[in-house]
Amino acid sequence: MPSVTWVLLRGLTRTGGSWGDFPNVFVKEMARLQPGARVLVLDLPGHGALRRQTSPSSIAALVDACRAELKRLGVISPVHLLAMSLGVLVVSDWVARYPEEVGAAVLVNARLRPFTPMLRRLKPLEFLQLLGLGPSTPEVRLSAPPPNRRPRIGFGTTCRQLLAAATFKASHAKPQAPMLLLCSLGDGMVDWRCSQTLSRTWGVPLRMHTAAGHELPLDDAPWVANAVSEWISQRILHG
Repeated sequence: MPSVTWVLLRGLTRTGGSWGDFPNVFVKEMARLQPGARVLVLDLPGHGALRRQTSPSSIAALVDACRAELKRLGVISPVHLLAMSLGVLVVSDWVARYPEEVGAAVLVNARLRPFTPMLRRLKPLEFLQLLGLGPSTPEVRLSAPPPNRRPRIGFGTTCRQLLAAATFKASHAKPQAPMLLLCSLGDGMVDWRCSQTLSRTWGVPLRMHTAAGHELPLDDAPWVANAVSEWISQRILHG
């Protein structure tokens, strides 16, 4: 059996380094169920290792850029995808257009048009804080990387990705690839009911963390890894 590659995707104002120690925690947990499993942290164009690239202004183009980067790196599909922030939009479109390339998908604190109102998808005060334009709340400070470790993302990249997010609408159709939703009841940025609505609309499972904030993989990496591990175990058990 070929080894599984898990691809981690972030997005708006965040680079691969924003995952903290989560990739190490996650790969150790996955290796128990999927021998040889590896974790690849993938930056979107305009971020991190790909900061010199121009970010596309549509989610579809971001998906194709990710697919091209995986091909360049020699990664063979299907891949397993775990995403949050703008990465959630990228993965939802990836699954909808190229389901044969996705072995499984995990969406963390998802927010997607057209399923929930704007003020549930992103709360105004936290949106300003995300861009560095407003005051931090204690919950957001807990979840965000320390200020001196935050990546510097170009203004043009941020604007193009905001445009991509604002113009994207996810499919109503149930994802053809296996999917798990994770959310945080203590999320101060995205209302947890966004994930609940997606779960009901798409008929996919949802696990809720009762205390963590928006940056769930940073706040409780073992919980996320265990939740995905249990889901994979159940899929293996039930064929």
